[in-house]
Amino acid sequence: MLAAAIVATGGNYQASAASKSTESCPADAVLQSKRPEPAKRLFRSAAVEKEIVMIQSKLKNAKLAWMFANCFPNTLDTTVHFATDENGNPDTFVYTGDIHAMWLRDSGAQVWPYVKFAKSDKKLQALIAGVINRQMRCINIDPYANAFNIGPTGSEWDKDDTDMKPELHERKWEIDSLCYPLRLAYEYWLVTGDTSVFGDEWLKAVRNILKTFKEQQRKDGLGPYHFLRVTDRAMDTMTNGGWGNPTKPVGLIASAFRPSDDATTFLYLVPSNFFAVSVLHKAAEILTKVNHRADIAAECTSLADEVEGALQKYAVYNHPKYGKIYAFEVDGFGNKLLIDDANAPSLLSLPYLCGIDVNDAVYQNTRHFVWSSDNPYFFSGKAAEGIGGPHIGYDMIWPMSIMMRALTSTDDNEIKWCVATLLKTDAGTGFMHESFNKDYASQYTRSWFAWANTLFGELIVKLADDGKIDLLNSIPQ
Repeated sequence: MLAAAIVATGGNYQASAASKSTESCPADAVLQSKRPEPAKRLFRSAAVEKEIVMIQSKLKNAKLAWMFANCFPNTLDTTVHFATDENGNPDTFVYTGDIHAMWLRDSGAQVWPYVKFAKSDKKLQALIAGVINRQMRCINIDPYANAFNIGPTGSEWDKDDTDMKPELHERKWEIDSLCYPLRLAYEYWLVTGDTSVFGDEWLKAVRNILKTFKEQQRKDGLGPYHFLRVTDRAMDTMTNGGWGNPTKPVGLIASAFRPSDDATTFLYLVPSNFFAVSVLHKAAEILTKVNHRADIAAECTSLADEVEGALQKYAVYNHPKYGKIYAFEVDGFGNKLLIDDANAPSLLSLPYLCGIDVNDAVYQNTRHFVWSSDNPYFFSGKAAEGIGGPHIGYDMIWPMSIMMRALTSTDDNEIKWCVATLLKTDAGTGFMHESFNKDYASQYTRSWFAWANTLFGELIVKLADDGKIDLLNSIPQ
């Protein structure tokens, strides 16, 4: 039967009577908006609200329209804290959701889907500029930290054996923490043309990023970073007195932790090295065209070329079943970890984040491997199938992996399956979660995970932009 249309009604979204069948079905029920009341929303973008109404008007699946409206603005509604700094520049602190700290990775990903609307919405443009400004300041406080406080307040992790500062929430060194801000800054510049975020703080941050990446190539010893935590969870600390497992210097960059905040096994984390290659080229373009600093741009390009060459030499594994695939982690000695982890950057997400051609033969082989029982962290059950990771553990699928499968797919049937699966595994909440049990979607982690919510919205916007509204409307209620 034809699904009920969804129309905006004073902040709630309910089925339009004109579209109802004479038969009764759950989709015809009133679906109350899960967004905060307008007065309690932290930020309002006219351009984003217009997009929500426009896409909703085209969707016939009532639950999809409802979940899209709940999820897409979730970052703006609940996590952004916009202000100006002491010099009057935009300054935006972004919660990750239920943890009131700002991850460089999450914050860059959370506001990413809104960049396309920034040129037509000056308030939104200022908000995103404020995120970039804050990220650069954070990098200059400590390029090895992954998460920051809104001020020098200290955190629950103050006793970690590493160089903690009161501004830091956590100090887990992750390559992608320095990549997401560069990705965001580049896209912001392309869309808006605004160069105000590329001043002295930006130049200092780029130098710190280059210095950190080069230190973690470990050509001249282990570098300055080490990390130990008193914990009963093995992946929350590092081996060998906080320095991690040995690496052979081959040009790759060592990452102590993964995007999941879990410790790496072999420190050359392949997806994050690919991400570094991509964003270093982006930084070089800004440095050349905006800052006129060919010297720093050349450093970025040279490092990117070195890492890319090392990836092709050391990260490819000839799998007996799938042929040449990318390993998840390597150490330069020949050891390889053959898994994929749901958090991004992941092997699955390489075309989405790192510019890898989706039709690249090695990527396609890798894609088949990671979405199979040959990946130790692929789970399949009564509720769904997808990729998880050791951060949550056995049998827990991350919706993010299903979204990444859709975002990197050229197969309409696959995309349709992904969206339909996301709709049926929300546990009736109208939101995405960090993970859910493969057999029981009602068992999930993190009821407020803004990145996953906004990423779901981004997926629906992309599909609408790609002319796939009919595909979305073919998903049964």
